Amino acid sequence: MFKRIDHFEIVPSDEERTVDFYTNILNFKIKFRKEVDAPPMKEVIFLELGDTVLELISAREPAPKQEDPWHVGYRGLALEVWSMDDVVEYLRDKGVEVANGPVDLGTSIRAEIRDPDGLVIELREWK
Repeated sequence: MFKRIDHFEIVPSDEERTVDFYTNILNFKIKFRKEVDAPPMKEVIFLELGDTVLELISAREPAPKQEDPWHVGYRGLALEVWSMDDVVEYLRDKGVEVANGPVDLGTSIRAEIRDPDGLVIELREWK
C-alpha cells in the first residue's frame, strides 16, 4: 500500500542561504522551483539527492526554530555517506563545523552537522 517517503519539508529562515548550503555543500540538485501565491508561502523549492527529495517552503516571517532538540516532532534528517573521514575533511574545508562526532558505533560511524538554521543533519557511514 505505502511505497516510500516521497519527500520531507523544512521552512528555512532564508531560502537562498539554505538552497546554497544544500546545493553547494551537500550536493543536492534543484529539481523544481516555483513562486506561489498562497500566503504566508512565497515559494516552493524541491531539492534532490539521489532518490531523496527535500522541499523548502519559503514563508513570509517564519517563526523562529525551537531551541530544544527534544521537542515533539521531527528532529532532523540523516544522510548516508561513503567515507566519514572524507566527508568530515570536505566539510571542514568548506567551513562547516562537525557538531557531534564522529563516533564509532560498531556497525556504523555517526556524526552531526547543522544546516544554516541549526537543523540537525546526521551523517552515517555503515560498515
